[in-house]
Amino acid sequence: MGKVEGTGNRPTNASLSYTMNHLVTEVSIAALPKEATEDRWRPLVKPGFGAPALSETGRAKFLNHFRFLKETWGVPGFHEIASANNFPSDCGLASSASSFAALTKAAARAFGRGESAEELSRLSRRGSGSSCRSFFSPWALWREEGAESVDDLGFGDLLHAAVVVSAGMKQVSSSEAHRRVLSSPKFAGRPERAEQRLRELMSALREKNWTEAHRVTWDEFVDMHELFETSQPAFGYRNRASKDVVDACRHIWSFKNDGPLVTMDAGPNVHLLFRPDQRELADKMVTHFQEKHVVMSSWRGLK
Repeated sequence: MGKVEGTGNRPTNASLSYTMNHLVTEVSIAALPKEATEDRWRPLVKPGFGAPALSETGRAKFLNHFRFLKETWGVPGFHEIASANNFPSDCGLASSASSFAALTKAAARAFGRGESAEELSRLSRRGSGSSCRSFFSPWALWREEGAESVDDLGFGDLLHAAVVVSAGMKQVSSSEAHRRVLSSPKFAGRPERAEQRLRELMSALREKNWTEAHRVTWDEFVDMHELFETSQPAFGYRNRASKDVVDACRHIWSFKNDGPLVTMDAGPNVHLLFRPDQRELADKMVTHFQEKHVVMSSWRGLK
């Protein structure tokens, strides 16, 4: 967590992410009449999708990235962009990353470009740093110089579930969180801790040590949220509901000595990753959490 100042959305430490291919953003681009004087955005209307609640600042940032792409590729004229997600935005489900990656990919297709995933990732990072990861699946490694695909991490395609305890827009944006954590007394040594955990996690996955992968993942998200809660001014994303979900996962691990990998992004919602052979456990846990919350899973959809 945190960005290197003045470096074009470069992270203070490397990170490993799992791409959630069932949570998507759709973007369409259409040329406007010659008399148009600016690009514009509108919600994309499609069953199962909801328009992101873009603030004026968010809309300007989105359109500025589109303008950057046009200038980079020498594309004339003005266009209308329509976009929507099949998941809630601005609540810790990587909606910004998904949106900017989708915009970059849609623009490349609309303008007949032939850039590689690596090049599109680099361009997308100019709009949203974390979006550079969305071009690679199932795993992406994001370092200061950019993102890349990671193969052979031991368990194949995992089952992902997002327990949505709150779909409301978070009060502190991810961009602001990146800035504030630098003021936390716990930020000292944070990049080094994160880099060490990254090495431990990749080693655990490659060695198929699920218990160790769980420990590292857990320690990492707790460390990150403690940065939020000790920054100046302090803020937090965890609420009573998210703590209840995390505690339930802790109980499963204590009782079974097995369970999902558990993590939280910059938001109140909880992400769970299961091995393919944990399908029965995954179904039981999703059914349990659905009694109180919406759960979006890669194998059962949105319920």
